[in-house]
Amino acid sequence: MHRRQFLTSAAIVATLLAVAPAFADDSAKSVIEAYLAAWNAHDSAKAAGYFAEDVTYYDASVGTPVKGKEAAKTGVIDNFLKAVPDAVWTMKGAPVIEGDRASFEWEFSGTNTGPWADGTAATGKKFSFTGASMFSLKDGKIATQSDYYDALGFYKQLGLM
Repeated sequence: MHRRQFLTSAAIVATLLAVAPAFADDSAKSVIEAYLAAWNAHDSAKAAGYFAEDVTYYDASVGTPVKGKEAAKTGVIDNFLKAVPDAVWTMKGAPVIEGDRASFEWEFSGTNTGPWADGTAATGKKFSFTGASMFSLKDGKIATQSDYYDALGFYKQLGLM
């Protein structure tokens, strides 16, 4: 009798251990998808709500990381959504998830009808460019985000180069 209970318990534990990474993957995927949805709803406060307080946001074209939730909200999300009020950020395919890390290819498009935070005037030009983002999550929040994209192509479409 004890052997049967032990085997049943062991089978349950083995099943839970096998399924646990899938729960982590689903959580990372749902956070990333909700974060993208908030961007596309043009809700910077909601998008920033997915950041950890000490988030590090790295844009490879800028080169200097932005640190902290409020700095990432105002310096990145607000900047893009004010300069491109019709912004659309589209995930290309499914994200690649491994534990607390996620990445995906994307397309970002819109029309630059507002000024950029650095003082660059709106160009009124439409654009579309592709890139990729890498994320790490901690406790259900985005701890790091690194974006890699064709900045030269983006600037050329805006007529800035």
